[in-house]
Amino acid sequence: MHIYLKRLNIFHYKKLVIASLVVGFLAALLGISLKHVTEHYENILYTRALANSLWFVIFPAFGLSLIYILRQYLFKKKENKGIKEVFDATAKNSNGLPSYKIPSHFINGMLTVIFGGSTGVEVSTVVATAAVGSLASEKETFLKRYKTELICAGIAAGVTALFNTPLAGLLFAYEVVSKKTTKPQLISTLLAAGIAYAFVLVLNEEPLFAVHITQWHLHALPWFIVLGILAGINSVYLTKCVLFFKKQFLKFNSHYYKILFGAAAISLMILVLPQLYGEGYHAIKESIAGANTLKLTPLVAITLCGILLLKPIITSVTLGAGGDGGVFAPGIFIGAFLGLFFAVILNTFFNAEVIPLNFMIVGMAAMLSASIHAPFTALFLVCGLVNDYTLFIPLLIVSLVAKYTAQSIFPYTVYSFAKK
Repeated sequence: MHIYLKRLNIFHYKKLVIASLVVGFLAALLGISLKHVTEHYENILYTRALANSLWFVIFPAFGLSLIYILRQYLFKKKENKGIKEVFDATAKNSNGLPSYKIPSHFINGMLTVIFGGSTGVEVSTVVATAAVGSLASEKETFLKRYKTELICAGIAAGVTALFNTPLAGLLFAYEVVSKKTTKPQLISTLLAAGIAYAFVLVLNEEPLFAVHITQWHLHALPWFIVLGILAGINSVYLTKCVLFFKKQFLKFNSHYYKILFGAAAISLMILVLPQLYGEGYHAIKESIAGANTLKLTPLVAITLCGILLLKPIITSVTLGAGGDGGVFAPGIFIGAFLGLFFAVILNTFFNAEVIPLNFMIVGMAAMLSASIHAPFTALFLVCGLVNDYTLFIPLLIVSLVAKYTAQSIFPYTVYSFAKK
């Protein structure tokens, strides 16, 4: 009898292995497709808007209106609730994610970003790929017990595909979603992340940011720690903004007024600072190119202050007005410019002789870690973004400092607050 049960258990794991590989491949395909389609059309529309500022007014209103129409007539009149849907699906005795969540988050996430909504497609990818895992668990009776494991497998593969690093996918599934590790989950997420990374390698996916990091100096470590503290404080500002504006937008009785107000606010802010358009990765790439030679002029100071002040607000308005996304891309964006601003101030007023590019990279990890309370995810994700591990030690230290700074000020992230 014992031998029979053991064989039955092995049989179940074989089925889980097959399901995990399929989920991993499909989630990777979904994540890479969403990333490239969004990047392609965002660049086209952003370039068009730079040539004629009138498009900065038209695009947000059109995008939010189109998302609302699709929700009303195609996606069962249900708004996407972001990563809260994943938490609900992985709760004990809960239902899985419905199939329409895959096209809903894919399409709405893309439309939000390409038409100027100041967020990213990362959370859209997470929920869509989680839905792939959830659907796989429903295809066979014995896989239903592995619903959470397959959801985490889909998420791990999706994040791996987005950022070219399987460790970030694995750690995100653990640090943010499941908070625990079981043998089936370890098997499922490892296989899914592995097949996703293999797919990334076959496609020869390039890192998001092309940087050349040669070294970092030990004398900069205290300043890195200060940057971690500043990132922790800024992350609380981002979290509070998102929670505040979501609450305010719920007071609108009409979706038309919500869209009108949201689009007007987004248009105004991107007219003032075009860097805030969409994910903002285009602005980071431009700043990376000239980071080490940047001088702190009044215009530079005003621009960077405006970015740090307005990015949390425009992200919050985008989400409150019906846009699809989360704080992944905004965290990376704010962290990059926070690090750049801090480094330039240090070099200008304190003759610190720090390397601004290094501070941009470390700032990304610090802000992301503090925003989602996942320091190890942030560490490996940012290493994957630049395809370089030179800054591993300061990235690790600052990610931990930023997380615990943020946590000591406000114990919730946008994601964990959704669980309440």
